[in-house]
Amino acid sequence: MANVNIRPLGDRVLVQPLEEQEVKKGGIIIPDTAKEKPQEGKILSVGPGKRDDAGKLIPLDVKKGDKILFSKYGGTEITVDGDKLLIMREDDILGVVS
Repeated sequence: MANVNIRPLGDRVLVQPLEEQEVKKGGIIIPDTAKEKPQEGKILSVGPGKRDDAGKLIPLDVKKGDKILFSKYGGTEITVDGDKLLIMREDDILGVVS
């Protein structure tokens, strides 16, 4: 993936979805039409954070390079140089994979 020059605003993050493995345990090959939408991805960039009622900036809990799990239909899909990426709010992120 080439360097992406998109800086998310607020509490949004830019995510590269990780494709599901084509071969599962047991050697079963999953065709593209049967694959589910990916729910795992890598954060490419993050916004500055969310502002509270007093206007104080609250930084995000995730950072660039984190591998995350996100809600199945979370985010907005965009295409940059032929690569499908997602822009989503931090609230759509379920957890960080360590």
